[in-house]
Amino acid sequence: MNVIPALDVLGDDAVRLEQGDFDRVLFHQPLEEFMGRLVATGPAMIHVVDLQGARDGALRPEVIERCRRAAKGTPLQVSGGVRTIETAQEVLNAGAARVIVGTALWRDESALDSFVEALGDRLVAAIDVKDGRLAVRGWMTSSSMDVDEALVRCQRAGVARLHVTAIERDGTMRGPDLDLYEQTCASAIPVVAAGGVRNDDDVAALADVGCEAAVMGVGYLARLGLSFER
Repeated sequence: MNVIPALDVLGDDAVRLEQGDFDRVLFHQPLEEFMGRLVATGPAMIHVVDLQGARDGALRPEVIERCRRAAKGTPLQVSGGVRTIETAQEVLNAGAARVIVGTALWRDESALDSFVEALGDRLVAAIDVKDGRLAVRGWMTSSSMDVDEALVRCQRAGVARLHVTAIERDGTMRGPDLDLYEQTCASAIPVVAAGGVRNDDDVAALADVGCEAAVMGVGYLARLGLSFER
């Protein structure tokens, strides 16, 4: 069970938000400094989210390049503002090992198939959940699609991996939504879990329900001995 530390970018800084709310910044630090601290812990992968790109729907290639250089060879999975296949390929060409796509996958029935065909197992489908529905456009908009419908679409399209976030738990240190992860793991598609992961006990609980990996944000800050605002 891999633990993947998260580096979220807003402006030029690494930050952590509470429940994806841009007005609730828990922590900020210069990007390269924070990436250096993550790399020093020896993770197998680092999860990078360009929050500004996700909110504005526009990829910032310079952010990916800065993260790639600062990561010093540690693989990155990257998301934020990826709305087209061409943009996803640009992310991979910039040095990401995997690209996470959410909003663009759910715009119509054919979009998911097209992304899978173009990107194969380097695509990670984002299922970002709030009140049982998928949230899109930087989590600022709720869609009409529920989790089960999204899972069926992913199974049909042959998605290689899911990135599932319980938005209400994100940045809260309340523990993961195990019911949500049990539901998504039942799809038999590998699941990377995010949202509320605090410690090794939470990681073990996620492994027990079948998750492949867990992304840790605020909990990882605590591991590093870094303080954050409340």
